[in-house]
Amino acid sequence: MEVIKGIPVSPGVVSGRAFILEEVLERVPYHNVPESEVEGEVHRFDEAVALAIRDLQADRDRAAAKLGPEPAKIFEFHLGLLRDQTLIEPIRERIQTGRVTAPYAVAEAFRSLAERFRAMGSEVFRQKANDVLDLDRRLLSKLVGQSRDRLLRVREQVIVVSHELTPERAASLDVRKVIGCCTDAGGRTSHASIVAAALGIPVVVGCQRVSQSVNDGDQIIVDGTSGVVIVRPDVETLEQYQRDIARMADMAADLRDLALQESVTRDGVHIELLGNIEFAHEIRSLLAHGGEGVGLYRTEFLYLTSPTEPTEEEHFQAYKQSVELLNGRTLTIRTLDLGADKYTQERAEEPERNPFLGLRSIRYCLQNLPMFKTQLRAILRASAYGPIKIMFPLVSTLMELRQTKMILHDVMEECEDEGINFDPNMPMGMMVEVPSAALMASAFAREVAFFSIGTNDLIQYTLAVDRGNERVANLYTGASPAVIHLVKTIIRAGKRFNVATSLCGEIAGEPTYTMLLIGLGLRTLSLVPSQIPHVKRVVRAVDIPTCERLARKVGSFDSERQVMNTLRAELQKVLPEQGGGWSAE
Repeated sequence: MEVIKGIPVSPGVVSGRAFILEEVLERVPYHNVPESEVEGEVHRFDEAVALAIRDLQADRDRAAAKLGPEPAKIFEFHLGLLRDQTLIEPIRERIQTGRVTAPYAVAEAFRSLAERFRAMGSEVFRQKANDVLDLDRRLLSKLVGQSRDRLLRVREQVIVVSHELTPERAASLDVRKVIGCCTDAGGRTSHASIVAAALGIPVVVGCQRVSQSVNDGDQIIVDGTSGVVIVRPDVETLEQYQRDIARMADMAADLRDLALQESVTRDGVHIELLGNIEFAHEIRSLLAHGGEGVGLYRTEFLYLTSPTEPTEEEHFQAYKQSVELLNGRTLTIRTLDLGADKYTQERAEEPERNPFLGLRSIRYCLQNLPMFKTQLRAILRASAYGPIKIMFPLVSTLMELRQTKMILHDVMEECEDEGINFDPNMPMGMMVEVPSAALMASAFAREVAFFSIGTNDLIQYTLAVDRGNERVANLYTGASPAVIHLVKTIIRAGKRFNVATSLCGEIAGEPTYTMLLIGLGLRTLSLVPSQIPHVKRVVRAVDIPTCERLARKVGSFDSERQVMNTLRAELQKVLPEQGGGWSAE
């Protein structure tokens, strides 16, 4: 039995068989294959070789047509290797006798060959080594694609184990088959983690070595509440977790009943609980969990989960569907938060060294106006079908905000000239998620109709901690006195200028923080739909004076440890059965 600690992303506990979802890596992990699947791995390898040969022949023919016969000969070396049985046959034998995966056998053989070429010393042979590694990556990419196809054909429920999930891959997981997920890389608030959490299955990321420790078919436990993955558990541990799973199923039934109840404190104050969504289809789940509307629609996932850039019509249909599903409830659409992601970095001529501090979010939109205006037109068109608020992300200066407002007004004029119906009074707001905006909140309050505090990035930029880096995950905390001070500053500015203020970061969905957020003056929270009943339970158990006393007490602390210990202790008092609440801290 091996216990691996990671970062909890989506709560819950599951036990099941592991499914290794492979990808092209510099180092392919060693995995055993069950005896019954060895021939299947050999077949996967043979198919990958055949596909690679076909692609290489097509590349050679295209090169010959465009560049002439000499450049086309470059591909002959690759083709010769793939047809050389002295290289190919030992790979088949390695899979059969060693019971290893096809990707591992390929990487082992091709990288050994590359090392032999390098050892010859000549520049010519060093170049041949690079050609071998190029071919290695080509073959591995074919095998990775087959791994995803294999997941589609799985008939039993499995737990996906991967080095890293992309948003596209996370969104494609079928929760009827995939009951949990764990990865080596990733942070709690990375884009892929957000999509995975939206699936409503237990997810643990940042495990660092889990994909190397688990083989296909191994029994594993994924505890998305505490952030633990247990590989090949012993009988006693498995029985204990199975009891926990049964207990959590009973709690889930109670929470379903709670979802239908009103979100009010004991002294009658309504706390509005909205949902964070990535796709229109999540709205049904949001309403089932007791959500009162959408406080954050992350529209960049239209890009991150598609190989092509969405058209205006595709944007419009997604927003229109969302408005119609909400049936009169408010939809808050955040404009594109692109730039610090693989989608844009892979398409850039010169990828940025530090994209989180680079051309991201509203900055990216302002430098890609055709794309930005396409989205704005779609939002305006959808506003004719129901209440929509528009919200701009990562605004750091007044100049950015004013420029953005000017572009929006230009698009409104264009739509008006074209006779397109839209809501001319659509509320316009901004995310407050960088320290400069928080400190200048009073100035921004004169320019917008509402604030939404984005604590995911506010924590990152205040504490100088990359929110997607598992190596510094222990430093990433919403309990930081500095972060709490900035949140308080934003809320005060909102009250002073009568600007509605909500909070939509991940801490909004953590019951441990609920009393503090209410005590700081927030009356609207936007969170992952599945967490709404958990937070509503806290709301219904407390009163405003108690929460305000807690906020004053916490405001005097100078360490996050003091803050977290106090928040957990106070939650324990009002909800003893909560056990301190679920928290990623």
